[in-house]
Amino acid sequence: MSKTLVQPVGQKRLTNVAVVRLKKHGNRFEIACYKNKVLSWRSRVEKDLDEVLQSQTVYSNVSKGVLAKSKDLVQAFGTDDQTKVCLEILEKGELQVAGKERESQLSSQFRDIATIVMQKTYNPETKRPYTISMIERLMHDIHFAVEPNSSSKKQALEVIRELQKLYPIKRSPMRLRLTVPEKNMPSLMEKINGWNTTIVSRDESGSQLSVICELEPGFFRDCDALVRSLQGRLDILAVNVHLDSDTHVDHYDDLEEESSSVQVVSKAPVVQLTEKLQKQTISSKEGSSQGEVKQQKCNTCNAFVGDAKEYREHFKSEWHKHNMRRKTRQLPPLSAEECMSDMEIIDSKADLKDYSF
Repeated sequence: MSKTLVQPVGQKRLTNVAVVRLKKHGNRFEIACYKNKVLSWRSRVEKDLDEVLQSQTVYSNVSKGVLAKSKDLVQAFGTDDQTKVCLEILEKGELQVAGKERESQLSSQFRDIATIVMQKTYNPETKRPYTISMIERLMHDIHFAVEPNSSSKKQALEVIRELQKLYPIKRSPMRLRLTVPEKNMPSLMEKINGWNTTIVSRDESGSQLSVICELEPGFFRDCDALVRSLQGRLDILAVNVHLDSDTHVDHYDDLEEESSSVQVVSKAPVVQLTEKLQKQTISSKEGSSQGEVKQQKCNTCNAFVGDAKEYREHFKSEWHKHNMRRKTRQLPPLSAEECMSDMEIIDSKADLKDYSF
């Protein structure tokens, strides 16, 4: 037999309970919930209250099993209905997180912030982005503390402003295509030259002249307003431009004698989609050479997509899903290339809404 004496533990340990606490009118109210369900409820993913609450009972102390008094509920919430009070505590209360879980969440968010800073900045001396380990070390040097209730993107912009005070770091420029009528081009060039904009290429063919340039993000709103006032159009080619970044534009044809060549704009998030769309897009030449293979037509995309196997794969593609969303809005279908460009613009606009330049 073992010589050690095992004493019974009189304390009940909460192993699968997440406590949500709300202090109101000098009293503390708690409810017992399932772990990982509170955030799902607040993000409207989980809608069944019984899947979130372990019991629809309001406590003053969950760990000790002390129930809240009815008069305290009426004084604080105006009702003693346990379900209504539980819903209010669930929405407004503070989720009690264990030390290790909180440390894990803060560490994960710290890494996310450092990743955003790395994507949005570069070293002006080398013209290359900092590595994520260097960014994390610099964030530790300025004693940055993560705010769990604030978004990572907002905190990343604050980190960039603090780092710029002490270290050689700059915001990565945006790559834009500005298209204006020919008569308004001098006014546009005068203004963007004042913003220290780098001109990548110019297209002066036709009545609409276009300029591809790299602009500091701080001037984006002013540039957008200027182009609108000049009756032009602004296209976002890349939100961040690095010398060796995945989001930069690989090649632009600046030579007049090579005006017939195609300008290629590549982005890492679009590369995989492009490859998938190219596999699913069947040219008319291939269709004529393989006349013996029955071609399946997708009415939503208004295109032939190959045999039965390719037809099934097409329904899982982003091209088909994007045209389905357009069909619900009574919009015409897009080709594979048009779909790629449209999704690229949507992603860029969504990213810009999260940033205040």
